[in-house]
Order: sequence, then C-alpha cells, then structure tokens
Amino acid sequence: MDRLDYEILALLQKDGRRSFTEIGKAVGYSEGTIRKRVTRLVEEGIIRIIGLVDPHQVGFDAPAIIQVSVTPPHLEEAAQAIANFPEVSYLLMVSGDFDLIIEVRCQNREHLASFIRDDLQKVPGVQRTVSSLVLHTYKLAEPSILDFWDEETATAA
Repeated sequence: MDRLDYEILALLQKDGRRSFTEIGKAVGYSEGTIRKRVTRLVEEGIIRIIGLVDPHQVGFDAPAIIQVSVTPPHLEEAAQAIANFPEVSYLLMVSGDFDLIIEVRCQNREHLASFIRDDLQKVPGVQRTVSSLVLHTYKLAEPSILDFWDEETATAA
C-alpha cells in the first residue's frame, strides 16, 4: 500500500458513498485509477464499505458491552458461536480479567436480559458475564487511517 491507498481509505472513512470521481479530484488522480484501487482494496479485504448506524437513533434502546470469561479449551468455539448471534455487532478477544468483549444491539432491556440468559450464558465454555448498558454514544467512528500513516508503516504493510 502506498500514500494514495491511504488517502483513498481516509476519504472513504469520512463518506463511504463518495464517488470515484470526487475521490479522484480530491487526490489528483483519474476516476479509473481510483476505481481500480478501491476495487483492489475491497477484494483484498482491506476495506468494507458499510453503513454505520447509531443504535439509539433506530430504536435499539439497550445497546450494551458485555465482558465474557470462557474456559480456555472452549475459547474459539465460544467465539464462533457468539459471532453468529444477530445481536452481536462487535466481538473481540482481549487480555485481562475477561477473554471476550462483545458489543450487542438490543431493542430494550428485556431483549438484552433474554439474550444474556437464553443465548449467551448457554454457549459452551461461557463461565461469567458482566454487562454494561450503553446510556449515550458520544462518538461512533473509526479514526482516520491518515492520522497514523508514515512511509515506514506503508512499506511494512
């Protein structure tokens, strides 16, 4: 990846609907060059262009962060099972007191309680959960890739 790839990524992070022509004008390259670059970045799995939804704005009034402890031999199996739940929007393996952190989007507190009780706690290997209800979202974004770009980083990638 070179500087142009990073510039394209940064522009798409701000507005994933931006046209190839607009991106080309912003970075000084043709629409065709930008189209080829974006196609390659998508095909290589470097970027996925999605809509980022604020759950509170669309009636999901009980988004939550759940920390999960899993018995060691079941970690991968549990993570795969948890990833399949439609409520799960983000799933991370972490270090520290817990093994996994899950972001879930639930419509209300009863939906959240049902998800924890009837789904999550029945996954083989899940030992303990600690939940935090999200009360307000102050920021919902990805940091601009250009904030971290330098020649050394680009050549290592």
